[in-house]
Amino acid sequence: MDRNSLPNLRGDYHDSAADFTVAQDWAAYGEAEHDLWRRLYRRQTAILPGHAAPEYIANLQKMDAQGQIPHFGRINEQLYAATNWQLVAVPGLIPDDVFFDHLANRRFPVTVWLRTPAEMDYLVEPDIFHDFFGHVPMLFDPVFADYLAAYGRKGFEAIAKGGLKQLARLYWYMVEFGLINTQDGLRAYGAGILSSKSETIYCLTDSKPNRIAFELERVMRTDYKIDDFQKTYFVLDSFDQLFEATLASFGDLYARLADMPVIPPGGVLDSDRVYHFGNEGYAFKDTA
Repeated sequence: MDRNSLPNLRGDYHDSAADFTVAQDWAAYGEAEHDLWRRLYRRQTAILPGHAAPEYIANLQKMDAQGQIPHFGRINEQLYAATNWQLVAVPGLIPDDVFFDHLANRRFPVTVWLRTPAEMDYLVEPDIFHDFFGHVPMLFDPVFADYLAAYGRKGFEAIAKGGLKQLARLYWYMVEFGLINTQDGLRAYGAGILSSKSETIYCLTDSKPNRIAFELERVMRTDYKIDDFQKTYFVLDSFDQLFEATLASFGDLYARLADMPVIPPGGVLDSDRVYHFGNEGYAFKDTA
């Protein structure tokens, strides 16, 4: 995708480099934006206890980013020392191949613009609050950080093998909307969950969605919703489980999945290990 042929996205792509990076221009953020950041930050951190994974909470506290929109340069010093990752500023959504290359090289793209006050509860495109508050704390976890780099390396294979849709489902369900089983019960670590007040609570306490144990092929067969709460959340036993699932080539897996039916977002299989059957979980049953 050429920079000049991008769809109608919100960010300013005119001055982006070949890898779609831009300068963060931290000094350009106004006090109203810093104030909105503080409001979003306070609202989300108030509901993290009992909902967020302990690793996420501990790493968020380390960053000490509650007072103002974070400066990527300062955070990068901490992050590189912890897991050899760096944040790179981007205008917004970027092409798949560029995104995979950044991840494979341990660079995480973070959008530079912040939502408006009217968008506190719902946002169509990811902004700096979603990208930073949601994703960056988990980049301080060594195992999860290694997983995300391994995921990035999978992108080029997926492009070559026609498996982008299946690989995207793995990111959606396990990076954006993942849950993990802890000694205190199920907790959220996914960025799409933890940057949203309502979904942070919904994903763990509401009776509607399914909560199903992670299994690689199951996740990669499952369609998802982009404009509503998820109908299914997948649960890890550990972050090691997720990392180890990415070690083998996916080439044969893509070929096998191409001949298998797609599972609807609320579908439940007889083979699933289910933590919770949702109220909508019987819309689809299959033993495949």
